[in-house]
Amino acid sequence: MYFQRGDMLSSCDSLIEDIEDMVSSNDPTPHERQSARKSIIPKSRKKKELLSNEELQADSLIPGTQKIWMKTWGCSHNNSDGEYMAGQLAASGYKMTDDPTEADLWLLNSCTVKNPAEDHFRNSIKKAQEQQKKVVVAGCVPQAQPRMDYLKGLSIIGVQQIDRVVEVVDEAVKGHSVRLLGQKKDAGRRLGGARLDLPKIRKNPLIEIISINTGCLNACTYCKTKHARGDLASYPIEELVERARQSFQEGVCEIWLTSEDTGAYGRDIGTDLPALLWRLVEEIPEGAMLRLGMTNPPYILEHLEEMAKILNHPRVYAFLHVPVQSASDSVLMDMKREYCIDDFKRVVDFLKERVPGVTIATDIICGFPGETEEDFQATIDLVKAYRFPSLFINQFYPRPGTPAAKMEQVPAHVKKQRTKELSQLFHSYSPYDHKVGERQHVLVTEESFDSQYYVAHNKYYEQVRCLFLSHSCFYGPHGRHICSVLTQVSMAVVEKAREKGMKGAWATAVQLD
Repeated sequence: MYFQRGDMLSSCDSLIEDIEDMVSSNDPTPHERQSARKSIIPKSRKKKELLSNEELQADSLIPGTQKIWMKTWGCSHNNSDGEYMAGQLAASGYKMTDDPTEADLWLLNSCTVKNPAEDHFRNSIKKAQEQQKKVVVAGCVPQAQPRMDYLKGLSIIGVQQIDRVVEVVDEAVKGHSVRLLGQKKDAGRRLGGARLDLPKIRKNPLIEIISINTGCLNACTYCKTKHARGDLASYPIEELVERARQSFQEGVCEIWLTSEDTGAYGRDIGTDLPALLWRLVEEIPEGAMLRLGMTNPPYILEHLEEMAKILNHPRVYAFLHVPVQSASDSVLMDMKREYCIDDFKRVVDFLKERVPGVTIATDIICGFPGETEEDFQATIDLVKAYRFPSLFINQFYPRPGTPAAKMEQVPAHVKKQRTKELSQLFHSYSPYDHKVGERQHVLVTEESFDSQYYVAHNKYYEQVRCLFLSHSCFYGPHGRHICSVLTQVSMAVVEKAREKGMKGAWATAVQLD
């Protein structure tokens, strides 16, 4: 549970001029002059201490020589944007650092989905200013609310302007305030965003996150992200295929497709999600996998047959994230979700029948305005019936400027109680008990923080934590990480994982293929 820089015409706060000392080359040097008073011994000058290049650069206002620390909050789409910004800055000469205290500038990439994420973002700005750091902000918060008081005087990179991050940072380093918030268009048509072939520093070098579109077709009453990302704008299939091909050549072994709603992909450019997926699977090399991102029920309903075939493909995870939010039709109507609970059930039931073992992840909002006890009980009953192995439980937070913020609110203590009750239900069942003793193929993509095990996923995108008997030659060409795993469940590990909202199996033996 996831309780989970060229035009630079912008306003400037100050103007810095370059000043040079002009010295005539015809002026005789002191060594060529004859002293008129030989009895006077010229006073020697103290030698100035020479500074190293690093020391000179540290206090320099020359852009491209500073250290930058970046923090990203939120979804995989925002994380991909952060990776692109880091890549461009590094390519321009800036040094990316993991230590915020040694950084000259903080680049804060925000999320506007929930209040806590924005609170962390705002507190980070305050902390940076207290430490006299330069600050540049990005992400959905400043895009949606650029006039917020706490953003006054700060440089902003809009969500569709991440390809100009170097320009903005260059100016911020010089003490200027720059704001780029416009939308990218071609012949009047809104584009998906910045180019996909920009330099990138992946947080995980084995995983490429590709945004297939930005924005969505819906107008959910609780959603603030819509104010930032806007309406649907899809990337052409050929550009996405080329990005995937390039990523695999760079050693990536897993691709995540992401957007605000992957199911709506292509509707603005005359294509659809299955058409894109069939092209992408042709590019997936042996030993690599593709993971689909979140899709809302209304759009996936139109492609159930094709989606089932795609999810059964050996190089595509049999995993789909379909948010339900509530099992009450009246609540769904107030949310303007554009589907009823039967639509959601139809999607889940069909995929479970046609894709054996498929993992369906979903989201639920507890305490949406107007939610009654009967409405909430319907949601409880839905979870009991389907026992979702991956459940994102969110207490409702009214976001400023959204219709839901103006509705009559459910009391805070009721929202907390419902969130707790649903969480307890989620913790009460064990969806992986039947997998004890199974022999599985998994894709290992990372090492645990304590370096005690590797983190992998099987065909159904169920997390498997692996202890290897031998890991010589483990990292192969192009990120191939396929191995066979004998799965055993350790209840202590499962209980610890549950606290983080996930339920994982523990693999104690492995044989490399």
